[in-house]
Amino acid sequence: MRYCLIIFFSFFLLNGFGQDSVLSLKQTAVIPGDIRDFATDNLGNIYLVMPSNQIKKINAKGDSLGVYNDVKRYGNIYSVDVTNPLKILVYFKDFSTIVILDRQLSVRNVIELQKQNILQVRAIATSYDNNIWLYDELESKLKKIDDNGNVLMESTDFRQVFDPIPAPSTLFDRDGQLYMYDNNIGLLVFDYYGAKKNNLQLQNYYDLQVIDKNSITARDSSHIVLYKPSTFQLYSFIAFPDQQRFSKISFNRSLVYCLTQEGDLEIYNTGK
Repeated sequence: MRYCLIIFFSFFLLNGFGQDSVLSLKQTAVIPGDIRDFATDNLGNIYLVMPSNQIKKINAKGDSLGVYNDVKRYGNIYSVDVTNPLKILVYFKDFSTIVILDRQLSVRNVIELQKQNILQVRAIATSYDNNIWLYDELESKLKKIDDNGNVLMESTDFRQVFDPIPAPSTLFDRDGQLYMYDNNIGLLVFDYYGAKKNNLQLQNYYDLQVIDKNSITARDSSHIVLYKPSTFQLYSFIAFPDQQRFSKISFNRSLVYCLTQEGDLEIYNTGK
């Protein structure tokens, strides 16, 4: 997925991509429905989160590949991590519970974080070694846990390091580094022991994605941006005349997935 995205953005960089350039997109499909959230994996599959907390997995052609129906036990789905399509993480924040699904959306395991005295978490992510990263907000620590909830590693107390203390919305494990995004502080970069390496000043963006260590995408109310950490360059372009009609925008390969405020998922490509 990352390789294809690099090619996708390289096209615009090599063809005069600059401040407020127009990104030409062609709509290829619309998935109608009352969709609340979605995720896409590196195989091109789409995971639709419905208001009932049902998850529907479909392929690029729209064929159904699986359904998660255990919708009443843990409250509302807070996030879905499909970094590993064979091990899907579904996080229920209100119950501090992570449900691990297989590729057919059958339950493999359930982690109740309270049993590890982890009581307040907003951000989780799949780690490079197929464990789970999370940020324990009460202890202000990054932690790595296994599928049984056992803590394998934890950082120092961030209250001793940061002012203000981070309150991350997302985590990413990419290319030997761990990224933590706090909308007010920026994108914090750590090594795998939780030691801070960098702070990329990317505040007040939405739908931020770390594609790899040198490609970061995000958006504001009217622009999509690409940030290149190696050169400190921030490229901005306009893709939609009314971008605020989307509640979420996500890149995967050469496709752009846009969830409308009404709950329809629109899919675009570059048209090239």
